[in-house]
Amino acid sequence: VERSASYNEHRPDTPPPDLPSLLLHGRIVYIGMPLVPAVTELVVAELMYLQWMDPKAPIYLYINSTGTTRDDGESVGMESEGFAIYDTLMQMKCEVHTVAVGAAIGMACLLLAAGTKGKRFMMPHAKIMIQQPRLPSSGLLPASDVLIRAKEAMVNRDTLVKLLAKHTGNSEEFVTKTIRRPYHMDSRRAKEFGVIDKVLWRGQETIMAEVAPPEEWDK
Repeated sequence: VERSASYNEHRPDTPPPDLPSLLLHGRIVYIGMPLVPAVTELVVAELMYLQWMDPKAPIYLYINSTGTTRDDGESVGMESEGFAIYDTLMQMKCEVHTVAVGAAIGMACLLLAAGTKGKRFMMPHAKIMIQQPRLPSSGLLPASDVLIRAKEAMVNRDTLVKLLAKHTGNSEEFVTKTIRRPYHMDSRRAKEFGVIDKVLWRGQETIMAEVAPPEEWDK
């Protein structure tokens, strides 16, 4: 309450910024939904903006997402949504610290693993799961169209395997075998698999140390 009053006192004609804007000032990007087009558009735009603002300061990417599927496994977005964010991360000149909070499933797990080596974190009770890309509902499509979709799903699977192997240090054969069925990981398994580097039992303060304090945001 005191903070809000102070803000309006100094800027009577300016409405307070929304929460994502405040997080952006701290170079924090939060993915808290499945990777549908609207989420991808916002995340890519935020990453590009932060890169433009300061190409040397680290970006903190918090992830709580079921990827391109819902929690029941139904597809809600194309795999290209995840690849779009991944490719943007690969273009970043600065470090990207990734943190799993809640869940990082499928393509969201790839984004977590794609953070700067040594700067990939996980909350102690977060859950990670990797799986093959799902085939979107075919409905009443002709058999030839279903075959085309199936082939594209296979291409996406091979790409996902290649990228996961690259960022986890595992062989492509091992990753392919692992994701034949949904593979769930707690913090211990995630570290062993190579998705993360450290579990944040009480380490949040460390990675947030360089983020500007709230008093600086109004400036």
